[in-house]
Amino acid sequence: MTNRSDDQWNRPLRDLRISVIDRCNFRCRYCMPEEIFGHDYPFLPKERILTFEEITRLSRIFVSLGVTKLRITGGEPLLRKDLSSLIHSLTQLEGVEDIAMTTNGVFLPKYAAALREAGLARVTVSLDSLDDERFRRMNGGKSSVKAVLDGIDAAAQAGMQVKINMVVQKGFNDQDIVPMADYFQKKKHILRFVEFMDVGNTNGWKLDQVVSKQQILHTIHEHMPLEPVPPQYTGEVATRYRYRDREGEIGIISSVTDAFCSTCTRARISAEGSLYTCLFASQGYELRTMLRSEQSDDEIRAYVERVWRGRTDRYSEERLTHTQRTLSKIEMSHIGG
Repeated sequence: MTNRSDDQWNRPLRDLRISVIDRCNFRCRYCMPEEIFGHDYPFLPKERILTFEEITRLSRIFVSLGVTKLRITGGEPLLRKDLSSLIHSLTQLEGVEDIAMTTNGVFLPKYAAALREAGLARVTVSLDSLDDERFRRMNGGKSSVKAVLDGIDAAAQAGMQVKINMVVQKGFNDQDIVPMADYFQKKKHILRFVEFMDVGNTNGWKLDQVVSKQQILHTIHEHMPLEPVPPQYTGEVATRYRYRDREGEIGIISSVTDAFCSTCTRARISAEGSLYTCLFASQGYELRTMLRSEQSDDEIRAYVERVWRGRTDRYSEERLTHTQRTLSKIEMSHIGG
């Protein structure tokens, strides 16, 4: 039995993003820059990270509050051993309609078949350029483009729907907008452009590095004409456009210049088991202690419901009028994108 729990802005809880690990094999400049996340960075010890059993239990509680969509994130989630067993457990939860994962893709040739067999239907792969030198510069020199493309192919061959996310930064990879659109249109994969966001405290974000939704649209439209597509559901994050003269579509995630806070239905669980009600939150609500104590599912459920009902987050809308304000925020590597 599910309840509808709305927050202070009448937004229901529908999506849960679960970080299964805070480590990553990449050092992308906008997420985990090498100078901050070096070899001596204090990542979480194993005992502080939620077990698969705890993640499944929490997911069941969130589903009872109205969640229908789960997304596995990191860090790089495929660094978590035996992830397919967690996927299998989550697919058994009554009420879950969709399970997806966000990954950098390089481990998909090894794990895609097992993940699909476990029930994973969709995967989003992060790739910011098809130019190898530029891509290496953006990911800290940790991977070639080919390794990611091989992962995308492996996921598609295993029968998963694949989407690609490209974070666009002015002066770094904005020249790759059209080549990426053309390549993935031919590959029949949906490409989503992501405005460069001020996630965490370490990526050196500046507003003048943002390539806006309108600039991205104009750049592609000049080469490959586009027309808007209606949203598939309330709260869809990407604004969608189809090609006029060829098959396929793109999406643009514009949390900076065209914020979508008013329809946000997402909660996030960090790798160590804290609940965050916004990607840009500075405060989490600790659930791990409750899971590891004598607290019942009903007690945890009541607490989560209170947190969500009190939610007022609308950071991206507020940022539009306070672009110079700096707040301390949770790192994206802890709670996924």
